Amino acid sequence: MIVVHDTFIAKPGNASKLAKLFKEVMADGEEHVEVLTDMTGQYNRVIMVSKYENLAAFEASFQKYMQDTPEMQKMREKMKGYTDMYQAGSREIFRIW
Repeated sequence: MIVVHDTFIAKPGNASKLAKLFKEVMADGEEHVEVLTDMTGQYNRVIMVSKYENLAAFEASFQKYMQDTPEMQKMREKMKGYTDMYQAGSREIFRIW
């Protein structure tokens, strides 16, 4: 099993807005995604945590988001402008032992 952390450093005043947007959009998806905001450490950090059986399952999920289905069009419409809410981002993939 793997765990994926997608980390975003939000612009000041946007962390809670970005977290709320991610939570709303990911609630419609098939995958269970946790949305976290940091209470210590770096300010304005929002992390989406998702789990997959393996890297192939992660890749399949990523490919699904690239398709032009009505579901994905709806998601892209909701996410429109989200890149204006953050300054930087990164992804970490961990193996669960």
